[in-house]
Amino acid sequence: MAAPIPAIQRVEVTFVGAPPARQVERAPGVSDVEVDGLVLRCTVCGSFQPFLEALRGHEVLSLRSIHPGE
Repeated sequence: MAAPIPAIQRVEVTFVGAPPARQVERAPGVSDVEVDGLVLRCTVCGSFQPFLEALRGHEVLSLRSIHPGE
């Protein structure tokens, strides 16, 4: 059985092209958005659905949870 997803999570997404930073910043529950080249890092609180909707239409190479400070 899979472990439940934490209510607050720091994530890192690597894109093929430029990250959709403005779309992600506007998504409910998303904060602390940082962009480093093709990599976008942010904090997601609660449901991941608004965050995933903000990524729609952008080609993602990877999506992972990261520890604060990484």
